[in-house]
Amino acid sequence: MKFVDLNAQFRGVESETRSAIDRVLEHGQFIMGPEVFELEEKLVDFTGVKHAISCASGTDALLMALMAYDVGPGDAVFTTPFTFFATAEVIALLGATPVFVDIDVDTFNIDPEKLESAIEKFKQTSELRPRGVIPVDLFGLTADYSRINEISRKHDLFVIEDAAQSFGAVCEGKRAGSLADIGTTSFFPAKPLGAYGDGGAVFTDDDALAGELRSIRIHGQGTNQYDNIRLGITGRLDTIQAAVLICKLKIFENELARRNEIASHYQRSLSDAVKTPSVPENYSSAWALFSILSDQRDTIKQTLQEAGIPSVVYYPKPLHLQPAFQPLNKGKGSFPIAEKISEEILSLPIHPYLTEAEVEKVSSCVVNVVGKAA
Repeated sequence: MKFVDLNAQFRGVESETRSAIDRVLEHGQFIMGPEVFELEEKLVDFTGVKHAISCASGTDALLMALMAYDVGPGDAVFTTPFTFFATAEVIALLGATPVFVDIDVDTFNIDPEKLESAIEKFKQTSELRPRGVIPVDLFGLTADYSRINEISRKHDLFVIEDAAQSFGAVCEGKRAGSLADIGTTSFFPAKPLGAYGDGGAVFTDDDALAGELRSIRIHGQGTNQYDNIRLGITGRLDTIQAAVLICKLKIFENELARRNEIASHYQRSLSDAVKTPSVPENYSSAWALFSILSDQRDTIKQTLQEAGIPSVVYYPKPLHLQPAFQPLNKGKGSFPIAEKISEEILSLPIHPYLTEAEVEKVSSCVVNVVGKAA
């Protein structure tokens, strides 16, 4: 059993994918070829946004979004301490300061009420300029953007949706990527929609921001490659990756449906043994990960491993405890919910190519561990 089975997925799209890659090899436009623009059009159709700007990675997507807002030294951006390092890393790379806000115990996403309190307190106690918020849609579930956007507008802050794990999810009728001023996502191979290498995209309905983002991804380009009107990056998506993503997008809805079937099976089987993920009403998850909570986490993980079942801890150390962010002086106890969840969380396999027998094997193994300890 694999945690993510890209080989099984490839077997289903092999012929079309090989043909798509061959077409790129034939026309030779490996950078900004026609498939890049075709993919962007399909991403617009899928998400319902006005502009989709593809880029080289999910990290570049976040970086480009912050650069479009001219974030830099003296600025502060609020985000969650319970996520992958890149979310806060890009803030610091631009010389700005990440300000962490604790998470909701049920969704694992940033807590809107704690966010509002943190903003108000920060304004009273810090000389830094509050500029924006980057919520993270963790494990496939979008954050509470209706509340987050309301709070942010009240305090004149932009909102960047980090949808690296939630592409395909729905929040109150809107797709992930379309829920904030700017949305970003990742096409890392293990993500719900993954390429065969790095890739990402930025989404917005704002024409001016879209123009800046397209410029930023190619060295701040203006009318031509030697007209540089701002600082930018090498943030382009390779044409071959775009071709792969076009093929995978055709089966994406079916894969999402299968992820939801597996999640439902896990919920039914495991809810009496461990704490299972919570999905609010009018939300649907992309189920990038299915993450349980248990004070027997390490025993469960070891038993799964002995049974040949992979599992992963996302995330064992919250960002405020990472050595890179020690200068922020946020030690242990600063964000108690994030810290407690990091000690109890375990992610189980949930890719679309798991068989019913494999899902049942995972479920039974977890239930047996908890039952023996009862």
